[in-house]
Amino acid sequence: MKKQALSDEILLSVEKPARYVGNEKNAVLKDKNSVDIRFAMCFPDVYEIGMSHLGIQIIYEQMNRRNDTWCERVYSPWPDLMKVMKDRKIPLFALESQDPVKDFDILGITLQFELCYTNVLQVLDLSGIPISAAERTEADPIVIGGGPCTYNPEPIAEFFDIFAIGESEAELDALLDLYKTCKEKHVPRKEFLKQAASLPGMYVPMFYEVTYHEDGTLASFAPAEEGIPKTVQRQICSDFTGSPYPTAPIVPYIRATQDRVTLEIMRGCIRGCRFCQAGMVYRPLREKKLDTLKEYADCMIAATGWEELSLSSLSSSDYSKLPELLDYLIKNFHENHVNVSLPSLRIDNFSLDVMNKVQDIRKSSLTFAPEGGTQRMRDVINKGLTEEDILGGAAEAFKGGWNKVKLYFMLGQPTETEEDRKGIAHLAQAICDTYYELPKEERNGKCEINVSTSFFVPKPFTPFQWATMSRKEDYLSYARTVKSEIREMKNQKSIRYNWHEAEGTVLEGVFARGDRRVSSAIRYAYEHGAIFDAWGDFYRPEIWAEAFQETGVDPEFYNLRARSTDELLPWDFIDIGVTKQFLIREWERAHEAKVTPNCREACSGCGAAKYGCGICKEKRA
Repeated sequence: MKKQALSDEILLSVEKPARYVGNEKNAVLKDKNSVDIRFAMCFPDVYEIGMSHLGIQIIYEQMNRRNDTWCERVYSPWPDLMKVMKDRKIPLFALESQDPVKDFDILGITLQFELCYTNVLQVLDLSGIPISAAERTEADPIVIGGGPCTYNPEPIAEFFDIFAIGESEAELDALLDLYKTCKEKHVPRKEFLKQAASLPGMYVPMFYEVTYHEDGTLASFAPAEEGIPKTVQRQICSDFTGSPYPTAPIVPYIRATQDRVTLEIMRGCIRGCRFCQAGMVYRPLREKKLDTLKEYADCMIAATGWEELSLSSLSSSDYSKLPELLDYLIKNFHENHVNVSLPSLRIDNFSLDVMNKVQDIRKSSLTFAPEGGTQRMRDVINKGLTEEDILGGAAEAFKGGWNKVKLYFMLGQPTETEEDRKGIAHLAQAICDTYYELPKEERNGKCEINVSTSFFVPKPFTPFQWATMSRKEDYLSYARTVKSEIREMKNQKSIRYNWHEAEGTVLEGVFARGDRRVSSAIRYAYEHGAIFDAWGDFYRPEIWAEAFQETGVDPEFYNLRARSTDELLPWDFIDIGVTKQFLIREWERAHEAKVTPNCREACSGCGAAKYGCGICKEKRA
């Protein structure tokens, strides 16, 4: 019988004890004495969020395919258990074996969202691992960071031994092979890290030095020792169809945020929205072959029993074999009442034929992201959508039987005006009008338009990485403008509006473009009670205000300051494939409101062709 890290008394005293017991269906169990490497894979958020993350599942599958490695899972304990663990000095443990994380060889932490940074420190603290990498000894696990936030790792560089820049399928096996060899030869920790720094995609912060100008901007960023590369090359999975994939994903005991099978149909995007980091750093677009997707879908539904299958990508309607895939999924799963969901749709590509296929299983609301309320704004961000596209797509959806639409927009983007903000309300009204223009007998009840706005955060490796952000008060003013304008619409009762919290957005902006000096504020905030900052109920703005004041970190320096394209940026040492020249060109085109064609229409020369795979390879052929 497997040991349990927490007593029944403790489990019964905390919310959702199933978060901590492990042993779920399809979890991988191995004999720890028969493996050479123990790998703890951590998602620094609550169990329900982490269990919904596809990247963790892919790494779990990839690592556990190795006979010499056992990969287990770790999540952030909810504050109720965190208090108990601190009071009783219970170390953080992995779910599968219930062994302390500190006993593992490697702790991998996925960095999906900047507001999880204090949770990273929580994981290290509860594990008994020194928070600062410089304080760790031979007895401590190697702490590795991966995921989207590693495209600017500098604000948390102090806390990590290694950052894996790029896709896990392309780089983690080489790192584990090196670790195994060094472990067998009893190579000292620092020497292993130096050898790791020479592997493609591996950034080891301790081997780099940073200097600053008097005005606080970055003066230099360079290797501190011989043999350390000046540039870290992002690694990508070129054989996307043949890469590891979890065909028997773990089924949690409690409902996860995304309680369904996830089928990744492609990676990358052809669109080039200028605010979107994922659309740049996951280039080039790579599609998974149709036959493989069919096989995976069958295996995952059979292995889990879930009643929903979601197609995952940045723009699902751009998958070239989407009609054929939907035909297969509906034919095979309709009788079993398995719903097929299609997130990340573009309203211009969303055909009535596709909608009619999906509605045979179950209707739900449709989600579209125009992002800008006016045509000028959509041209600035390179959305590639006209109002004709949007209204035509909405009409097709309504004719297909839908009456609920979710619309996502972003406020505070470069060059945005009050007219652009008011345009969000007018576009929602126009979509409402499109519905009520249908004959009554063709409508499916009352029309419901749910409008959501987030606030713009400039992200590294996007054309908008040089843009300024707005203050919290300005963001809230923008939202009030939209709300006020919606109230003036004739169908205002059919339109609901909500917006993202502004304070968290400002903090996210500091972390997104911060440098190494920001780490002191993150540590101070954690040590004074900041945790689960992405959760509104736990976000403590007064702690962050104190942290910035006490550590001398000025949020406005990172958010409000205009940046020149000549400035050395904290992430410039990373080569993601897309060139800086391309990003500058897109930044300039944004100010001219010029649209750049998508990758299928014409190659824009972004630089990703050097990888020689995906759509770039197809174009060359």
